[in-house]
Amino acid sequence: MRTPANAKLHAARVARGWFSQEAAAKGISKAGREALRNPAYEVSVRTFRRWESANPGWPRPDQATALRAAFGRGPEELGFQLAEGSPVDIPSDQAVIIPPVKRRTALAGVAAIGLPWLTTSAPDRTGASDLRIGDDEVAVFQATAADLDAIDQQFGGDRLWRSAKMQLSYLHYVIDHGVYTEEIGQELHAIAGQLTTSLGWFCYDADQQTEARVYFSEALNAAMLTGDHPLATRTLSNMSRQCIDLRKPREAVRYARTAEQYAAKWGAPPRVHALLHIRAAQGYASAGDEMNTSLSVKRAWKSFDQGATAWDPEWTGFLNEAELTCLEGMARADLGQHKRAVRLLDRSASLQAVEHSRNRGMCLARLARAALSDRDYDRTAHAALESLRLIEGGQSSTRTRRQLAVVRDSLGGHKTSAPLRETFDLLTHHIA
Repeated sequence: MRTPANAKLHAARVARGWFSQEAAAKGISKAGREALRNPAYEVSVRTFRRWESANPGWPRPDQATALRAAFGRGPEELGFQLAEGSPVDIPSDQAVIIPPVKRRTALAGVAAIGLPWLTTSAPDRTGASDLRIGDDEVAVFQATAADLDAIDQQFGGDRLWRSAKMQLSYLHYVIDHGVYTEEIGQELHAIAGQLTTSLGWFCYDADQQTEARVYFSEALNAAMLTGDHPLATRTLSNMSRQCIDLRKPREAVRYARTAEQYAAKWGAPPRVHALLHIRAAQGYASAGDEMNTSLSVKRAWKSFDQGATAWDPEWTGFLNEAELTCLEGMARADLGQHKRAVRLLDRSASLQAVEHSRNRGMCLARLARAALSDRDYDRTAHAALESLRLIEGGQSSTRTRRQLAVVRDSLGGHKTSAPLRETFDLLTHHIA
């Protein structure tokens, strides 16, 4: 059998007991999934074949991490040649903490290493022709977008929206300068649309409301131009939720109802309709319309009770029983139905899973507000401190912090109670 040009990688995989390239690709994929904590991560056989060819290009950072996890050695020891100017990967077992820096300083430093989205001029023909995009690259973009959404669910958008913005900028660079088939191009544009509306949501959670509206508008425009009805549905749902915080309940209802029209165009599954009904309910509640709030809540639960389906979009994955209960509880609180809100929010907090801890933190903060209005001071203190504990554990949602700030300010007249006095002091110390 002819020895592959990259003899080092060939020898390493044989030593691992992977006697075929297919086995090696599977083994590296498994190691990558564990190292990158990405259950969808894959290295294709075609990619591995290219690695065993003559002069393989330097692997991407995620691929370098997977190789290191599989073989215990970095790319340079596996026959890869580092071209001048190529980025060097950081081993996955080395934690890197980036201190706060001024934006101008950070951009200058990044521009110095030649990241494409900060390049002031278009690349030359040689560079552009090398940017070939195939299934592997599309899979990485898809996985990255999914990872960002998952991180948001657990930790919130404050520390996420900047990274998502850079990822979106690079994706647009690839769309503008890459070489790919028409089918790949359609996939890239679809990912860009989903990432744009996700970025809008991250900005919303970080209380960057102007930025959020810009990205939501961009995503909605993209959906209209490409006829992407699911993207339009998702974006309008996001815009509806933002309008509640912006105290524009009529717009919230209008966006939710328009989203339902787009959902009908693509035969959206029940979970999508459940989300849109509860968005409308929150808009009606914010406007003080009790009758339409209750009707929309009933419709939401009726759709939800039809169950999940195999074609549910990923962006409805957060809408479990705990979250729908929480959203109803928030609506009841906005109507002034505090006892009912306390029951719903308390149940939601007990049901929510750790991977949705951002939502649990928000639910606890709203529970503290509702319990305070209901004069249930022990529950107020407990819920506020539980929400604060999640923030101290790494959660970075400005929305949650603002809810806790409202609780703190409302506690000013209740400091004769020892638990509330302690809660007030802790919130004052930790919440700006």
